[in-house]
Amino acid sequence: MDTETSIMITPTEIMEYLFCPRFTYFFNCLNISQHEEMRFKVIKGREIHNKKIITNRDYLRKKIKTESKEISVYLASQKIKVRGIVDEVLFFRDNTASPLDYKYTDYKDYLFETHKIQLILYGMLINEIYNKPVKKGYICYVKNNPKLKEIIFSVNDFIFAKNIVNEILDVILKNYYPMKKTKNLNKCIDCCYKNICD
Repeated sequence: MDTETSIMITPTEIMEYLFCPRFTYFFNCLNISQHEEMRFKVIKGREIHNKKIITNRDYLRKKIKTESKEISVYLASQKIKVRGIVDEVLFFRDNTASPLDYKYTDYKDYLFETHKIQLILYGMLINEIYNKPVKKGYICYVKNNPKLKEIIFSVNDFIFAKNIVNEILDVILKNYYPMKKTKNLNKCIDCCYKNICD
């Protein structure tokens, strides 16, 4: 099997690469588990996701003019080299589509880069698979005061996402240890790889 055409990465792995490039090496090259099943936010996020699938099955967001939606959709593309499950694919009256992702966190006045790139990647997958324009995405913050945030996509957003995917694939295929690591040392405190990372 040709490695170049068989490897696909997930939006979560891309978010982790942006958190710190060394995540990719430890997880994808050395196959060292992060033990996500033990992390509270991950567990809570999965619970919220499963609950929304049941309670929101027939709910249409009329304020943003949604015509229909699909829930918990598996998307994959050998062209983009990304695969993942998007919480919702929204379809609109103007023949466009958008990803919607639930986050177990409070809304802030700023948008996390990791949240945005996850949406962009889902948008790229939706565009390819459904053959519909994807101009924006949505994050539903559900921790305390639920809020729906709209994120408009630009051409540069898609270029940036493609470049990040290529960087990650380069680490995996060449099996090299990234010298670049996170500049924010506070991230290292809660990192599952801190004991083996120099």
